[in-house]
This record gives sequence, structure tokens and C-alpha cells, in this order.
Amino acid sequence: MSEYRGYEGNSLEFLKKNQIIVGDSVNILTDITYSGIIMPRYEHSDDKHIVLKLKSGYNIGLEISKINKVEKIQTSKKNTETESKVEKITGLPKILLLSTGGTIASKIDYRTGAVTPVLTAEELNSSVPELAKLANIDAEVLFSEYSENIMPEHWLKIAEKIKEFSKSDYTGIIIAHGTDTMHYTSSFLSFALAGFPIPIVLVGSQRSSDRASSDAALNLIGATKFITENNTKGVYIVMHQDENDNTIACHFGTRVRKNHTSKRGAFQTIGDNPAFIIAENQIQKNMSKDYFEKNEFQPKINLETKVALVKYHPGFDPNMLNQIIEMGYKGIIFEGTGLGHIGKVMYENVKKANEKGVFLGMTSQCIDGRVRMTVYESGRDLLDLGIIPLQNMIPEVALVKTMWAIGNSKNNEDVKKIMLQNIASELSN
Repeated sequence: MSEYRGYEGNSLEFLKKNQIIVGDSVNILTDITYSGIIMPRYEHSDDKHIVLKLKSGYNIGLEISKINKVEKIQTSKKNTETESKVEKITGLPKILLLSTGGTIASKIDYRTGAVTPVLTAEELNSSVPELAKLANIDAEVLFSEYSENIMPEHWLKIAEKIKEFSKSDYTGIIIAHGTDTMHYTSSFLSFALAGFPIPIVLVGSQRSSDRASSDAALNLIGATKFITENNTKGVYIVMHQDENDNTIACHFGTRVRKNHTSKRGAFQTIGDNPAFIIAENQIQKNMSKDYFEKNEFQPKINLETKVALVKYHPGFDPNMLNQIIEMGYKGIIFEGTGLGHIGKVMYENVKKANEKGVFLGMTSQCIDGRVRMTVYESGRDLLDLGIIPLQNMIPEVALVKTMWAIGNSKNNEDVKKIMLQNIASELSN
């Protein structure tokens, strides 16, 4: 039953004895008094605790044997209110919001604890009412996946969906996406949809929308302002610049990575400032060149998933490389040390891969800087073995670009040419 979801044994009896259910607002007296909402338990939880969501948005577990008293403040009631229809405002720009999962465009039912995607403009308006003043937004759910479950086949679905609107009257497209793999998705869209006539913005949140410190609404508002107030093309990730709420950063989709597990300013442009900064209702442009204006829209929505990202380390077993080759992989991106090196223990296997026509690219484990394989003898040896230096391309971006390049090429020489072209600002100055 949803009223007691996840509770069993002692914890279930405790709830029934005190006549409380999931979603009830309560005061719980232990050594101190806690106020909050009873939340559901995970499937494999023990029966000695109950979960309380505090007003701060954080969940805590309380051991029932240490609870002295429970006071019910408000009984959970399933929301049956009809949401008011959002009136389209003449003259406002139109934006399409596509949801793929994550918490940025979701709502929580405290009665059941379920997180569900925002499906309609009415729900969006209820969650973030400021949006209705900025744009007329149409919302659609493509799928609902945690970002770690989003695979290359999902990238293809997103790209094919967006392609349908290349001649629409939308001012821009927002993609609500979980943060963990957002920069992989943004990279693929940057290549597959290069030259798309309107901006494509991926936006997520580091803190769920039910927490007081959530960045969900502000990131979504920032993405909307960026689209409506800035005449540009390209694929971007829009997130908090830092921990405060004053600045939103707009990163190139191919020059950004998630550098912190939980901070609101987790995303950073590598090697430069973000392409745009939104601060105090002003948009600051930092990009020195616009690689997107020169691109004509010629979608290439194909890929080859048999590409490996190999992080070299002392003690790396070169037989692992053999296994990749024998499994029929068509590309290998090395995340090498320093300027782009791997140990000589790998050389024979690299030679074998090159002879079999596997594309071999070199990136660096260093967060910033460029691969320069002509500086030391070891780098020059690797060049002779067929490895292509990929300058300052981020390893994850190089992986995605190789998948895309192989999927849209006839032979290995074409792949090499594509990998060295600066298509979507993946190579910075």
C-alpha cells in the first residue's frame, strides 16, 4: 500500500499504532523535536527506522526505539486540485522543453514519495511560475531515465526528435537531463546537429527540487533567459556558476565537464571561461569566435558504439588492449599521462590495433592543457605507431566524437580528418 510504502515489521506497526501514513506532517520527539513529512522507505530497508523529510529538504532516519512521542500536524491528502490553464501570451517567444529524466523538470508526490516528470505547461507553470512571463513553453517527455542509464541509443532518439523542429517557430529547445552524463549527450548533439538554426540547451539540477538549496528553478529560468535574450546557435549546458544564486553559466556542449559530485557549480568549462554568463539579468559573452555561425545544418545522426576510452596507468595490462581489439572495436581513445604518453609495454598492442585499422586517438589525463607528442621521444614513438594527437579535446568528448565520426565515415582516413576538424568548438584556442 502506498500509505505505508517500504515499511514492514516493527516500523509498519509503529506507523499504524500512531495512526500516521506516508505524507503526513508530524512532530517527532526524541532527544530533540524534529518536524517534517513521513517519507517512504527503500525496498530493502530495515524495520527499525522511519524516514522524515525535514523542512530543509534533507531526509533523516529516526530509530523508532528512541522516539518518545509523535504528534500529527497535518494528514496527507492526495492532490486533486485542477491546475489552472496557462494562457499563451501574444508576442512572447516559444520554447520547446524536452524531458529525458533527472530532477530539473520533476515534481514529488509526498503522499507516495514518487518523483514524476513534469508533463504539461500547466505543471511547469505551477513549479516555476516565472517561466510564463519569459516564454510560451511547450513540454514533452521523451523518456524518464537517470542519467547513468542514458545510452547512445537515447542520444539518437533525442537528436531525431530535435531534427523535427529545424524549421519550426521555436526560439530554442531546452533538454531537461540528469547531470552525471549530461556532457556526453551535449557532445553528441553538438556533432550530430551541427549548424542547427536555433540554440539547444541542456539543463539539470544538482539538488532535487524539493530541497531548500535546489538549483532546479534558477537553472531552468537561466536557460530560458539565455534562449530568449541571446541570438546565437549551438549546443550548451546551462548550470549554476558557483554556490550562490547570482550567476548562471552557459558552457559550450563540447568544452564542459562535471568536476564536482554535489556542488551547484559542479560544471566547468575546461581551459577557458564559460561561453556566456548570466548575471543580474545581463548576458555576458566570453567567446572569442563563433564556430556555429559558419555551419550549415546538415544533420548526421549516426554513431558506432564500439569505441573504447582507455585510461592508462602504471601496471596497465596490455592484454586488455588485445581484448578490445579482438572484440571488434573500431576506435580507441587513450587518456594518456602528461603531454600524451602511454608506457612502452603498450607499444606492441598499439601497433597491432593500428594494423587492423582501429582509429587511435590521444588525449590527456590532465584537466587542462594540450597533448604535445613531439616533445619527448616516447611521444614521437607513439606517433609513428599511428596514434593521432587530439590537442586539448576532453577525453569524454573525444570518445563521443569518435563514435559519431566512425558512424558517419566510409573509411579510417575520413575518421582521422573529421577528428582533427573543429566542428563544434571541441578544440579551443
